[in-house]
Amino acid sequence: MPTTSSRLSNPVLASLLASLCAILWGSAYPSIKLGYELFAVGFDDTPAKLAFAGLRFAFAGLLVLMFRAFQKGEKQSIRSLGGSAWLQVLLLALMQTTIHYYFFYVGVSYTTGAKSSILNASSVFFSAILSHLVYANDHISVRKGVGIFIGFLSVVLVNLQSGFGFSFSVQGEGFVLIAAFLTSLSALFSKRTSRRIDPVLLTALQLFLGGTILLVLALLGGASFPCSSVWGYLLLLYMAGLSAVAFSLWTSLLKHNKVSSITVFNFLIPVVGTLLSALILGESILRFQYLIALLLVVSGIVLVTYSSPKIQLHH
Repeated sequence: MPTTSSRLSNPVLASLLASLCAILWGSAYPSIKLGYELFAVGFDDTPAKLAFAGLRFAFAGLLVLMFRAFQKGEKQSIRSLGGSAWLQVLLLALMQTTIHYYFFYVGVSYTTGAKSSILNASSVFFSAILSHLVYANDHISVRKGVGIFIGFLSVVLVNLQSGFGFSFSVQGEGFVLIAAFLTSLSALFSKRTSRRIDPVLLTALQLFLGGTILLVLALLGGASFPCSSVWGYLLLLYMAGLSAVAFSLWTSLLKHNKVSSITVFNFLIPVVGTLLSALILGESILRFQYLIALLLVVSGIVLVTYSSPKIQLHH
């Protein structure tokens, strides 16, 4: 049962905060594309893309640590982590930040923000499949199967061109889908690891370590340290802040509410990402296949979410 003593268990407040998290995550898609422009990242300059990503997430990890310092109540100390715990943190950092965002940041640069936000929503459907394989109480029901099917159908539709041609590149759309799968895989590992390590501390450490490793690898690969105008640094601060705020809030909401009542708000991420990509980047989203794909992915997320066991995550 959810914890009732926390204000975060209030349904109205929880819904508003979950919506805020989804909106923040949705805004990341056009922000990345805009960041490439402000930091003068070349179209084929992969090390520069990774340096930009690494700096963002290392900074985000520090912000989460700052957020955690102001949290009330007993908190797990970093000094309490043993060797095996640090190994789990490192593995999660590599999977969820370093490797995941390598594929994501490269993939986004080779496709549109709107397309990326719809494709990346497939992480919900990958999670349903992986949960079926891992958890005995989370099998794929008929309704969940329908949700997964129409969700992946949206992946096909969003890549259709006029005349029913198919536009799909491994380095673009393919990398975004790989990133979505890694999101689902790392979520399972994170859930298991958070039984031993405070989830907010785990988030902070994995973001900082994963981002730092990404930045160091990018610099070793020939990238320069990311430099921009004041607008570029303000955007970077916003992107680091959105990760810190959204991850911390989302983790806390899952602790005090039913999982399905929070994760259903994932449907807002592709909607916000698509709309903001049109508003900020001027991308054309008024295409028949985009609108249908968006409708399908939202429907699929809702079906899959409300077909999952109504259980509470305990950390």
